[in-house]
Amino acid sequence: MCLAIPAKVAKLEEGNLATVDILGVTREISVDLTPQAHVGDYVLVHAGFAIEVVDEQFALETIELVKQFPDLADLDEAPALA
Repeated sequence: MCLAIPAKVAKLEEGNLATVDILGVTREISVDLTPQAHVGDYVLVHAGFAIEVVDEQFALETIELVKQFPDLADLDEAPALA
C-alpha cells in the first residue's frame, strides 16, 4: 500500500520545487503535478511529489490519523501542527 502524507508548503523555489513541512520535518519536493500550489497550502506528498492540493481541514484530520499509526509513516512521535 502507498501512503500520501499531507504537508504544508513553506516555500516555493525555482524548478517547480517546494520546501514543505511534514509533521515538523522539512523536505524538498516537486510540485510539477500541482502547479496551482501556493505557500501556505496543504498538499498530499507521495514519493517526493505533491500529487494534490487539499484543504486545511482534510489535511489536519489526516495528520491526526497518521499520528495514531506512526509505523505507517515511519514516525516515532509526531509534533503537533499549529
